[in-house]
Amino acid sequence: MSNNILTFGEVLMRISPSNHKTLQQSKEVEFFFGGTEMNVAASLSTFGCKTQHISNVSNDFVGDAAISYMKSLGIDVSFITKNEHPLGLYFLEVGSDVRPSRIAYNRLNGSFSNIKPNEVDWNKALENCNFFHWTGITPGISESAYETLKQGLQFAYSKGINITTDPAYRSNLWNYGKKGQDILKELIGYSTIFIGGVNEINEILETNFSTDKNGFIEASKTLMKEIPSIQKVFDKVRIGINASSQATQGRAWINDEYLETEEIQINHVVDRIGTGDAFAAGLIYGLINHDDQFALNFANAACAMKHTILGDTNLASVDDILELVNGNFGGRIKR
Repeated sequence: MSNNILTFGEVLMRISPSNHKTLQQSKEVEFFFGGTEMNVAASLSTFGCKTQHISNVSNDFVGDAAISYMKSLGIDVSFITKNEHPLGLYFLEVGSDVRPSRIAYNRLNGSFSNIKPNEVDWNKALENCNFFHWTGITPGISESAYETLKQGLQFAYSKGINITTDPAYRSNLWNYGKKGQDILKELIGYSTIFIGGVNEINEILETNFSTDKNGFIEASKTLMKEIPSIQKVFDKVRIGINASSQATQGRAWINDEYLETEEIQINHVVDRIGTGDAFAAGLIYGLINHDDQFALNFANAACAMKHTILGDTNLASVDDILELVNGNFGGRIKR
């Protein structure tokens, strides 16, 4: 089976003032295409992996531009369909130092929120796939998005495909009468690799583990007991000093063994958006090509690198990230 990676989720347009301005003071804005699952596919495609993204976009020039962007990154878009609803978007004011970034979403009646299960031929889409990545944002967007994802996960799980999940619980998304924790616990039951930490486990299982090393280990053990399909737990730890400074570290619980990485310090954060997606993509790449410890190291380095890249997508190459894995933090000009 070839190393094809499938992702499923919303494609969003991001609108943002440049140069750390607020929207109120800005006369010009920049736009980027993103979306947490698509960001994972884009990063993996940059690494040289075969990727495919499934989504709905608007049937207009905005949707066409989104598709064109994904194609330019090498993502297979053959299972992306169009409908008459607008592409979801969000506004971002990028913070600096003590001023935090701010986000406002406009996505609840977007093209992806109106996706239907019968629009996706999951059996065909999963034919040559051996990794399927999803996040907890997708089932929170709408009931039809949840039903479509569940159908895909059931197909993938029955085929023995590796299923990675970043549960990413967002309480403000769950507005269609379902309890987010119940749905996420159900869907994680079709997954094999959990990308999340104590906070996510506490939210889903409604527990109260501490965030230190022992708390993480106990939380991971409890998650695996409650949801036996989960074989590995990987966690990204981000220590934010202010909007411009960040430290990242990875840890994991696998086969009754605790793994961790060295901490990487980023002293000039360019863009925080997509850093968790960069971690997930780095992890999947590492798991495909190396062992668990390498995968964790590579994921943490990818997450750190994304903090230095403008836009939603991590455009760093494998060689760029390996520089950080090998401890080369100098940032000297390459000639």
